[in-house]
Amino acid sequence: MFPDRVLSGMRPTGRLHLGHYHGALKNWAKLQHEHPCYFFVADWHALTTHYETPDVIEQYTYDTVIDWIAAGVDPSQATMFVQSKVPQHAELTLLLSFFTPISWLERVPTYKDQVEKQAQFGRDLATYGFLGYPLMQAADILIYRANLVPVGEDQVSHIELTREIARRFNHLFGREKGFEEKAEAAIKKLGSKKAKRYNELRTQYQQEGNAEALEIAHELLSDVQNLSMGDRERLFGFLEGGGKVILPEPQALLTETSRLVGIDGEKMSKSYGNTIDLRESEEGVTKKIRTMPTDPARIRRTDPGDPEKCSVWTLHQVYSDQTTRDWVMQGCKTAGIGCLECKQPVIDGIIKELKPMRERAAPFEEDPTLVKNIIADGCEKARDTAEETMRDVRDAMGLNYR
Repeated sequence: MFPDRVLSGMRPTGRLHLGHYHGALKNWAKLQHEHPCYFFVADWHALTTHYETPDVIEQYTYDTVIDWIAAGVDPSQATMFVQSKVPQHAELTLLLSFFTPISWLERVPTYKDQVEKQAQFGRDLATYGFLGYPLMQAADILIYRANLVPVGEDQVSHIELTREIARRFNHLFGREKGFEEKAEAAIKKLGSKKAKRYNELRTQYQQEGNAEALEIAHELLSDVQNLSMGDRERLFGFLEGGGKVILPEPQALLTETSRLVGIDGEKMSKSYGNTIDLRESEEGVTKKIRTMPTDPARIRRTDPGDPEKCSVWTLHQVYSDQTTRDWVMQGCKTAGIGCLECKQPVIDGIIKELKPMRERAAPFEEDPTLVKNIIADGCEKARDTAEETMRDVRDAMGLNYR
């Protein structure tokens, strides 16, 4: 129906760290070679929780994009832009809010959790903006008609909400005047053989609920070359008994959640101040890893320990090969090695991983206009794509009059 397109974003609330790299950016760098990718800095989303400190948003926005480039996201391969520079995001959020039930937003699992968690940091999130956060997320996705959204398992509920909103929009506004007649005319353009097959599959799906028939029909339509985009959308909608598909439902592209621990042994997070940044210096890495807590049982150098009870061991799972892990396991349990010796391979592994990142970031740190130009180009492309969607949305909602 629509071409494959990946969309993801990050809030500019601080420097990115190894948790971001292993949890998202490493995957972004891979996806950019497989699909058209749109990656955006979600500065409006940042204001839903950091509205009292807006002065840091601009610098963090530039830092975020530099960190993406450092991590291997290529501006010649992926579109990088800033949310607030594409005003269509706000327009679609507003239009979607007219028919999205408040109860849908209140039931998002992370809503109450975040309100309570952020209250610990003195932030009042009992606001209209934060309640509408998932709705703006839906608009971010739907405005680019992105069908692939890389998320962790904890974000799947947001994608499901987006699917429900798209489904409701298409149900309410996809029934253009003369829809069935236009769909029937489009079927004839398939040719007699494919038209017959389409009708058979449509009947099997609508009357028998045959999911396989729906899948085969999708493939049939995807292979037809002589249909306009409008006719193709009508036939997809007609197939499922609905109207024209204006906003396609996205799919969650599940990514493995980063399990990296921070330097205090807890989950690596900017909120906890326990991170190793993507542009951390070698001296900074060494100092932070050397101060990490280890097995409490190892009070003295001669005390044996258990790697499974040591936070450094989790980093060995990422940065050390099997031979080194065996050495750590044996040395720790027998007190054959000390904690500083155990930490050194992790230090070496992180330094090796970060070195090319610092090198990629250096030109943009030295000349900020380079990153500003990348953002400007990305925003222009994003606005063009978003406006294509908004033209169809305004038309469907009766807002294209003058």
